Amino acid sequence: MVTGAARGFGRATAARFVAGGAQVGVNVRTPDRAEPVVKELGASAFPLAGDIREASTVRALVNETVERCGRLDILVNNAAIASGSRFEEINEAEWRDTIDTNLTAAFLLMQAVVPMMKRQSFGRIINVSSLAGRSVSTLGGAHYTASKAGLLGLTRAAAKELGRYGITVNAVCPGLFDTELTHANATDERLQTLMQSFPVPRLGTPEELAELICFLASESAGYINGASIDINGGTLMI
Repeated sequence: MVTGAARGFGRATAARFVAGGAQVGVNVRTPDRAEPVVKELGASAFPLAGDIREASTVRALVNETVERCGRLDILVNNAAIASGSRFEEINEAEWRDTIDTNLTAAFLLMQAVVPMMKRQSFGRIINVSSLAGRSVSTLGGAHYTASKAGLLGLTRAAAKELGRYGITVNAVCPGLFDTELTHANATDERLQTLMQSFPVPRLGTPEELAELICFLASESAGYINGASIDINGGTLMI
């Protein structure tokens, strides 16, 4: 199950799992956005439309996945929103919307999938955090940084409790990538300036992150647990 799969990281990750032979539940908030993604990905993908900020919706989507596939092995918490509102400009509604989408939804999904993963004695949960969670966001506001830092804490706490059941929980921390979300928050000119300061002077590609996520979801990554893995071209060093 991949959340926020309509574009960017989520779409690339869903495509990579399908290419590897997995059945993939594609979560997008509305059916009209989910269906075209599923059609493009092919018969191994199926739509899971719904607002994952609501606990009842989350339970229904997890149940639907288990009924369809017989099990649920992998959860990728990717859904996120971001804005560049400055600290004093963030109102309560924007704060809550960001935290609920980027952090609370991941918590609800993790809680919902754990019983199934325990019964299987196997599970892989990968949370898409950000360089912002490790440091501070280049483009997003304080609410975005706080949500992504919170996701790292949630990852560690869950990993500590769940590892004994064969469930690993890890996070990936991408820097600036060539996604719609990045371009929505910065002009091409600003991105060019930023890229020139990176040790690897370019934006990452969604496919590169998808490869990392798929490795963490594999049996080969069974001893990686509670990790926050950077993928940012070396940006964190500077």
